[in-house]
Amino acid sequence: MTADARLLLHALAAVAALIVLIARFKLHPFVALISVSLAMGVAAGMAPIAAVKAFQDGVGSSLGFIAIVVGLGTMLGKMVAESGGAARIATPLIDLFGERRVHWAIMFVAFIVGIPVFFQVGFVLLIPLVFTVARRTGMSLVKIGIPLVAGLSVVHGMVPPHPAAMLAVGTYQADVGRTILYALLVGLPTAALAGPVFAAWVAPRIVLPPVNPLAAQFEGRTDADRMPGFGISVFTVMVPVLLMLLASAAEVALDETSTARSAFRFVGHPIVALLLALLFSFWSLGTARQFTRDDVLRFCNDCLGPTATILLVIGAGGGFNQVLLQSGVGRAIANVAIGSHASPLLLAWMVAALIRVATGSATVAMTTAAGIVAPIAVLVPGTSAELLVLATGAGSLVLSHVNDAGFWLIKEFFNMSVPQTLKTWTVAETIIGVAGLGFTVLLSQFV
Repeated sequence: MTADARLLLHALAAVAALIVLIARFKLHPFVALISVSLAMGVAAGMAPIAAVKAFQDGVGSSLGFIAIVVGLGTMLGKMVAESGGAARIATPLIDLFGERRVHWAIMFVAFIVGIPVFFQVGFVLLIPLVFTVARRTGMSLVKIGIPLVAGLSVVHGMVPPHPAAMLAVGTYQADVGRTILYALLVGLPTAALAGPVFAAWVAPRIVLPPVNPLAAQFEGRTDADRMPGFGISVFTVMVPVLLMLLASAAEVALDETSTARSAFRFVGHPIVALLLALLFSFWSLGTARQFTRDDVLRFCNDCLGPTATILLVIGAGGGFNQVLLQSGVGRAIANVAIGSHASPLLLAWMVAALIRVATGSATVAMTTAAGIVAPIAVLVPGTSAELLVLATGAGSLVLSHVNDAGFWLIKEFFNMSVPQTLKTWTVAETIIGVAGLGFTVLLSQFV
């Protein structure tokens, strides 16, 4: 057996062991991820201390961004919920689309909001709205939540100016404008299939626990007299989105040495943008709504408790991801894909998909696959660089499972079991990957 084949078998065994330990033996995901990560590293030939160091580095790199985003976003969501802002936003959506089609509204909102923001940022911004709509309509959280994450995931993987998509644009030397246009043509039907269509089918088959600790944090007030207005509620939620849009516009319109560009980049960074939005919400949804400083402090303290487990599990997932990367699994998968001699579009999708399955990171999968496929694609005349970006992005989203931090984020916020998360989030991501490739190949017949 070759070294690459052994690595792939070790990775497959590690994933299977995680699922069995968590789903069958009820071992806490945090403990299971640590145990399996270290065992996988040693089995793959890493020195034991190197496996520990790789896991530690993965936890640190994952939580360095996500912990801050989840913390700030959860506090902002708590302010939106407690003030009644989430209910104020939800009411027009429900009235406009009707209760039976409100999950379509959530998908479109997520698709639009997700264009300038990271997946995690868009998720924590919009999850209070999902909880509120589900409570108001009596609809399953799965039927409302899957369209949210589908819309966010599609734009995260396919649509510039998201970092991985932009890196792929540069690597393939694609045109940014055409890439965005094609991404919208491919992304909207893809999000519709993986979101509202799939959610409507799977929701009756998933029974969630009656009590969701995080959903309880976003109950909020419902007395209409003291709710904030619709405009200020939407504006408060959109502050980070607007700041990130300004930063993206400044990158294109202003010179690199411009002081204004540096300022926009600072305020448009996801962490700074969320912090500014949270501070603004303390006034717009706090003191302006007759909440005292003690009330605001209590809201912030109350909502952070339930996020502790989420962050630990997400961090451990990042550690598992890093062990897989440093053990050479990603390289082994790339070697297998290159040997397939597929067409550039299929090769880009396949390489990204295999790296995604092995490492759990859409960003790593997309950027690595683009670097591998770009020199090969140059040798094939008539290959659209813009469509290569979309095929790579679609592949980077497929089959999210236990080595993906997003898997644990969805599981914990929706209060699902591991098997339920595999049946909903994992299947939705796989639909995105496969449908994204299908629509990209279809589009290639016309461009």
